[in-house]
Amino acid sequence: MVTEADIRLADGRTLHAYDTRAGASGSPTVVFWLHGSPNIGSPPEPLFAAAEANGLRWVSYDRPGYGSSGPHDGRAVRSAAADVTAIADALGIGRFAVLGHSGGAPHALACAALAPGRVIAAAGVSGPAPFDADGLDWFAGWTPGIAAENRAAARGRAALEAHWAEAEPEDMGAFFTEADIAALGGRWSWLAGVAGQAMEQGNEGFLEDTLAATRPWGFQPAAIRVPVLLMHGAEDKMVPCAHGLWLAAHCPAAESRTVPGAGHITVLDSAPEALAWLAARARS
Repeated sequence: MVTEADIRLADGRTLHAYDTRAGASGSPTVVFWLHGSPNIGSPPEPLFAAAEANGLRWVSYDRPGYGSSGPHDGRAVRSAAADVTAIADALGIGRFAVLGHSGGAPHALACAALAPGRVIAAAGVSGPAPFDADGLDWFAGWTPGIAAENRAAARGRAALEAHWAEAEPEDMGAFFTEADIAALGGRWSWLAGVAGQAMEQGNEGFLEDTLAATRPWGFQPAAIRVPVLLMHGAEDKMVPCAHGLWLAAHCPAAESRTVPGAGHITVLDSAPEALAWLAARARS
């Protein structure tokens, strides 16, 4: 069972949080789910069984501008660390792990970098590298539409809004492998659902996420000292695998796993391995 609550922050903003504590037994380790872009923050139902098997409790939230969370114009990736710790404080949670997918992965790394006293370990799945990543051709491997979107975002809110008003949508096959598309219609239909809900409510959250991705993150991956697991699908068409390899090379605390044959969605079939990895770090 998932319970939901609106949490008022010290700066007056409200974040909408989700918690599976009611369905957990004993004192399970908390794993914060950092959702992708665009999604709402409902915890990942297809991974509930794997979490329970590893003694884990899901907590998550709608990032600002998504779902029932208020906007936070000008936010950076680093902002997630303060938001997550504020939710943890409100729910009486001390230490916790974090797991982020796609656009949520950099936010998980932010928690690891900026709240090391609270974060036990972090896992990032198929996430992009920083926009200013040294030595990485950041735009190489993106679809033309995503590359154009990010170039517009780098020029600011007005430029991104103007780009979206004029851009022609790309076919799903530009972003996803055939296996990804099949998974979105089957075992990962939950993910298609939360993405649809996010966009039905408007694009503010997605806009803030896209702008944040093209600004300095506010921390360096090299500064992370807690254990990190980075997973990326070798056939990812949404976020180039080179981004995951760059992060692994520039984060000394990280273990890297490239999943053969996996795309942006089917890489999540390996997420139970990440949960087992997080659980093991929580016990050590």
